[in-house]
Amino acid sequence: MPFEFKRAAREEVGLIIGLAGGTGSGKTFTALTLAKGIAGNKPFALIDTEAGRAKHYADRFLFDHGDLKPPFRPERYAEAILAADAAHYPVIVVDSCSHEWAGEGGILDWQEQELDRMAGDDWKKREICKMAAWIKPKMDHKKMVQRLLQIRAHMILCFRAEEKIDMVRGDDGKMKIVPKVTRTGLDGWVPICEKSLPYELTASFLLTADAPGYPKPIKLQEQHRALFPLDRPITEESGRRLAEWAAGAPAAKGMSAADVEKHVDAMNNATTLAGLQAAFDTARAAGKGDKAALERFISVKDLRKTDISNPARI
Repeated sequence: MPFEFKRAAREEVGLIIGLAGGTGSGKTFTALTLAKGIAGNKPFALIDTEAGRAKHYADRFLFDHGDLKPPFRPERYAEAILAADAAHYPVIVVDSCSHEWAGEGGILDWQEQELDRMAGDDWKKREICKMAAWIKPKMDHKKMVQRLLQIRAHMILCFRAEEKIDMVRGDDGKMKIVPKVTRTGLDGWVPICEKSLPYELTASFLLTADAPGYPKPIKLQEQHRALFPLDRPITEESGRRLAEWAAGAPAAKGMSAADVEKHVDAMNNATTLAGLQAAFDTARAAGKGDKAALERFISVKDLRKTDISNPARI
């Protein structure tokens, strides 16, 4: 049978959203909120590795719960996700995917078992075999990722994150502690997972305890930026608009965060009501179609108008 081509159209695109965060960052609640927005009135599936903690939200969200127990091998994650997809859930939440990497029987444990099998207590041989011991665990992880990319349901993957530091030598020659810099980390917070996994997803975010639910992008492409305003928590509306986009609706018209801030700065720098109005009119024209940006501009305008009208506040 000859290979065929047809005109590309965005329809029924499977979404995979990653949410990483430490304790108190709101990642489970945010995942459930986003899933509710995507699923609408339909129940969604939750695969739980956290001893049933997601059930705390059972009175607020409509979902079916499944426990995934150790060993947390990649193939067991894939089997659970495939079972949920076969049951035709519109959204599958996995809380948390970090166990696949660092949980009991996960990839780190598996690599250590492989090293024991290859070299036993011979520490010289263990050093030689260290890289070879990664082959089976990493290959199984890659197979899992490839299977996830074939899932038709939308997925939300939660990851734990931990704060990491580095010791570096400063300009004065003294050693100092600084937040660790990684490809996926922000301000020293690093998702617990295989390092390239957040970039395999449609979009991925870090959440922190100082601003629960507020997205800090790890991966966020241009067509999705308007769906995730960075100055407010992720909401059901983000999920609803994501689902519409995945089903083929026109891409949301949105401004980049840098452009939004440029117009906000212009309004904040205005010293007269006429100047403020001119800056607002320019911002409103640029942000046409971006509801989140327009709401921000209106809020800044109202606050700045009060300041200019009452010089004692400036």
